[in-house]
Amino acid sequence: MITLHTTLGDITLQLFADKAPKTVANFIEYAKSGFFDNTLFHRVIPNFMVQGGGMTPDMEQKDTQAPIENEANNGVKNTRGSVAMARTNDPHSATAQFFINLVDNDFLDFRNETMNGWGYCVFGEVTEGMDIVDKMSGVKTGNHGYHADVPVEPILIESVTITED
Repeated sequence: MITLHTTLGDITLQLFADKAPKTVANFIEYAKSGFFDNTLFHRVIPNFMVQGGGMTPDMEQKDTQAPIENEANNGVKNTRGSVAMARTNDPHSATAQFFINLVDNDFLDFRNETMNGWGYCVFGEVTEGMDIVDKMSGVKTGNHGYHADVPVEPILIESVTITED
């Protein structure tokens, strides 16, 4: 279990090491190193998702490890409360940033191994604190540089706790 201690409250995640082993190992490595500490939920889009895990409070992108292989072909869907890896248009570009689905986003699911079909790898789900995620979805957002949908009042991941199951 992973607990994200945010400025709005705690969010507990159950990770699917059996379904996305490389993604889960990557996420745990970032968490153990303190990478997520004092990073923002920097992208909030109501009725879609909240994204975090890579931006400093000054909206500077943190340096990451090498990208990981996309494991979205694992059969796990982007449903409400699921946690998935954010990435660029390159299907195998995910590093540290992740998002929590606010609704069922089936258009993000794996369809096939093409540029447009890979989808976004779900590697966990919120088990406690979905009320906190929903609270995030209601905050006022604006632009910050070339970033849109940025919360006006910063929402920080203050720290992360890892507990063995």
